[in-house]
Amino acid sequence: MEQRKSARITFLAALLAAAMVFGFGGAVLGAGTTYLLLRQQETPSASDVQVQPASAPPSVTSVQIDTAVTETVDRIGPAVVTVINHLQRQASPFGGSAEPTASGSGVIIDAEGYVVTNNHVVEGAETLEVVLANGENRPARLVGRDAFADIAVLQVEGDLPALAAWGNSDELQPGEPVIAIGSPLGDFKNTVTVGVVSAVGRAIETDAGFRMEDLIQTDAAINRGNSGGPLVNLAGQVIGINTLVVRGGGSSIAEGLGFAVSSNTASAIAEQLIARGHVARPYLGISWAWITPQVAAANNLPVDRGVYLREVVPGGPAAQAGLEPGDILTAIGETALDDDHPFINSLLRHVPGEKVKVIYWRDGQVHETEVRLGERPSA
Repeated sequence: MEQRKSARITFLAALLAAAMVFGFGGAVLGAGTTYLLLRQQETPSASDVQVQPASAPPSVTSVQIDTAVTETVDRIGPAVVTVINHLQRQASPFGGSAEPTASGSGVIIDAEGYVVTNNHVVEGAETLEVVLANGENRPARLVGRDAFADIAVLQVEGDLPALAAWGNSDELQPGEPVIAIGSPLGDFKNTVTVGVVSAVGRAIETDAGFRMEDLIQTDAAINRGNSGGPLVNLAGQVIGINTLVVRGGGSSIAEGLGFAVSSNTASAIAEQLIARGHVARPYLGISWAWITPQVAAANNLPVDRGVYLREVVPGGPAAQAGLEPGDILTAIGETALDDDHPFINSLLRHVPGEKVKVIYWRDGQVHETEVRLGERPSA
């Protein structure tokens, strides 16, 4: 092939030389010859063309996506349980008795099988059980509960699938990502929702006349049945125990208003419950009613804020200090009672056995006495 190509090039070169001798016509001939020469050099014959095989498609590489959220859920999810409350039996109007149940969530926090949940999840229980993440049911024993912090501790026996660790809720910042794990509606076990810390240090008024304080607000979806489940940071630490959700009422519609008891509060309460079965809370020995400006105006009372003593328990701390039914407490210690300082919260800042100054109204005059606080009887 190379010999034939060399011969053609030699022949065309000779024609070009001849064209240059014969003038214009030779120029035309030379141009055509030059074109043929170049074409011979640039265009290979079919036999010269080597067809390259098509390149193979790039191999598909399997990509495993491990996010902080999935890693955290894998680690702490097995420690989350569903709490089943078999409520005390109630007489049925059709004879016999009903066996109502309620459910919530909880989290295993200790190798001895201790499970932290909400007080309202276990209230009124005749028996309790937990359902592990793998579906296994186990009986549970109530260790203790505290209504004011809405924290309770249960205990289960046997091997544990996982343990959760407490985090420091004091370090939380608004905007920090958090994960809520629980069993909404009791049926959707170990559901995971994700959101952020919306705010810290929130307070919510309760129907029992006191204010739950130091709550974490989050927009992670929390529904009935999530109560008692953990609120977790991306380090896999429990930084709160989910307790309630506010949705508004009437024309006020609110979404994304979930609240959790801070981990520092929950862990301190849990430690006391494990150690002695109850939390040492101060006790005055009274039944009372909260005074508002409307109540004061309607009853011609001398103060707009305070605590009206309906009853005083005979022999109790208040009775021993000389307080009587009809007295109006306006301050405990150095704290004046008002909207920002409810009675129970002001009382809970003290401890059993402490002597506390109390200011009160009686017969239109202000009085002062000192009360040695007792310890609230356990529930």
